[in-house]
Amino acid sequence: MQEMIDIYDGKRNLTGITIPREGAFLTEGQYMLYVLALIEDASGRFLITQRSLDKHWGAGWWEVTGGGVRAGETSLDALRREVPEEVGLELGDLDVSPVYSYENVDLKRGDNYFVDIYHLHLGFEAQDVSLVDGEAIDFRLATWEEIGELAQGGTFLHYERLRQALVADGTLAQES
Repeated sequence: MQEMIDIYDGKRNLTGITIPREGAFLTEGQYMLYVLALIEDASGRFLITQRSLDKHWGAGWWEVTGGGVRAGETSLDALRREVPEEVGLELGDLDVSPVYSYENVDLKRGDNYFVDIYHLHLGFEAQDVSLVDGEAIDFRLATWEEIGELAQGGTFLHYERLRQALVADGTLAQES
């Protein structure tokens, strides 16, 4: 079954347009919505996953859990779906808000989107994590410093935006 997405305008209002995600080419003023989850354990380590090697973009790179918001979902709905789907952790009725959001416009590629980043503090252990086939090939619990090392090595996605999110919610100090 084809995954459908809602199209938003530049002010994040739903336009009433729903299209298939596969092959979507968004024009000026059209956006889709993604979510990212910074999942932190009780020891202050973050759950990161290594993308499958068959991904067309960022194959084998490390990232945080997340994905596209489907038609009819809110950002929070997508978060509640993506986390269990990708890493097997249940969020239940956890009521959280994004700590940071940003906009990307790439008219050449038709890749316009908003991203909501959530920072979740969950009581879990490594044995509670279960990866879904096809999404990721490995996971680890990493300190922010270890994530920074992966980013410096060019193998971690969205590092700067995630850093901005952690600064916005007060977890990291603003660099001068």
